[in-house]
Amino acid sequence: MPGPAELPAPRDAAAPDRLWYAAYGSNMHADRIRCYLAGGVPVGSTHRYPGCRDPRDPERSEPVWLPGTLYFATESLVWTGGRAFYDPDGDGTVAARAHLVTVGQFSDLVAQEMYRPPGTDLDLAAVLAVGRYAIGPGRYETLVRAGDRDGLPVLTCTAPARYRTLPGNPPSAAYLRHLGAGLAEAHGWPPERAARYLAAAPGARGHWTADAVEAVLRGHDPAPRG
Repeated sequence: MPGPAELPAPRDAAAPDRLWYAAYGSNMHADRIRCYLAGGVPVGSTHRYPGCRDPRDPERSEPVWLPGTLYFATESLVWTGGRAFYDPDGDGTVAARAHLVTVGQFSDLVAQEMYRPPGTDLDLAAVLAVGRYAIGPGRYETLVRAGDRDGLPVLTCTAPARYRTLPGNPPSAAYLRHLGAGLAEAHGWPPERAARYLAAAPGARGHWTADAVEAVLRGHDPAPRG
C-alpha cells in the first residue's frame, strides 16, 4: 500500500464502482463531509445539504499528499469567504484526506459542491483516461485524477483556472476551523502546524497570520488582519 506521501501515476481507464475522493478543503473533516453524505447543516453555516443517495460514511479514510498548490479564491455562499481549491500544476504538495466512496457518492458530492441536487452518476471515462477533465465551467467542475491507491483511482474536483489567474480571497474563520479539524483527523497535525500551512496558502497569505489562524483553531475568532 502506498504511504501518505506516495500516490503512483494513473494506470488505466477502467471504470470502477468505488474510488478515493481526495478532499483537500473542509471535507477532510469527518463531520463536514457527513453533511454531504447524509444531509445536514455543517457547524458555522446555515446551508442545508440534501445528502447523497447513499448516505453511508466512507468505507475508509486515509491521509494522502497531492502534488500541487492549495489556494483560496472566489466567494463561498456557505462560508462568506474564500473557498479552497487545488492547482495540480502548482508547486509544492497539498495535505489531503482520501475517502473511499462509491461512484454514486462521488457524483452526488460534486453535484452538491455546485449547489445542484444529487441523483445522476458522472461519466468518469474521460478523467480516468486522461487525468483531468472539465465536466463544466463551474468552480468545482474540473475533475482531476491524482493517482491510484489500492488499485482504485484517486479523484478530486477543483476550479478550471491556475491559482495565479484567480484573485485570492481569504477564507472565513468558520471555514478554517473545518480545515484545521480535518488536518488534525487526517494527518494528526496540532493547531500550530495546521495554522502555518493554511496561513501560507495563496489567498490566505497576507490576510491571515499563522498566529491568528492558530487562535481560530483553538476556539477564538480574531480579525484576520493583524
